[in-house]
Amino acid sequence: MPNTTEQYDKIILECQNLFAKKMSDYGSAWRILRLPSLTDQIFIKAQRIRQLQENEVRKIDEGEVSEFIGIINYCVMALIQIEKGIADQPDLDTPKATELYKKHIDSTKNLMLNKNHDYGEAWRDMRVSSLTDLILQKLLRVKQIENNKGKTLVSEGIDANYQDMINYAVFAMIHLTL
Repeated sequence: MPNTTEQYDKIILECQNLFAKKMSDYGSAWRILRLPSLTDQIFIKAQRIRQLQENEVRKIDEGEVSEFIGIINYCVMALIQIEKGIADQPDLDTPKATELYKKHIDSTKNLMLNKNHDYGEAWRDMRVSSLTDLILQKLLRVKQIENNKGKTLVSEGIDANYQDMINYAVFAMIHLTL
């Protein structure tokens, strides 16, 4: 698994660097977003990836990788929102937001390592399109949980679904870029 860890860290560093640059440009304006708004942003990105995978003609010169980066970063924002609550005004500077980003990625990476151990890196034999579909399935689950006002009977919570989406997106990027 050291190779997976190195690949994971490389992908996350790229995502985190973009997150920090956007924090410098826009501040933490995203802190006002409610979870359903973040979920919808992730959904838009996942749907775009699916369309890119299915359509031969592209009218915008951006590929799947940038959309997977967006999914990862929006999922981290959602995890931060779950932890801190929604703000009325931007309230995080770049160093604090980056610290929270790293905290949630560390937790998500540990989840990946544990699951990867138990599943034997099965994701390596999966297609990027299947990982995209799994992200979309997780999004539909999150939307249902949000519609149920966060209540579940036997299922994991919203945060676990965001973590799974991050890990699926990282796996897809590993397939696409490394």
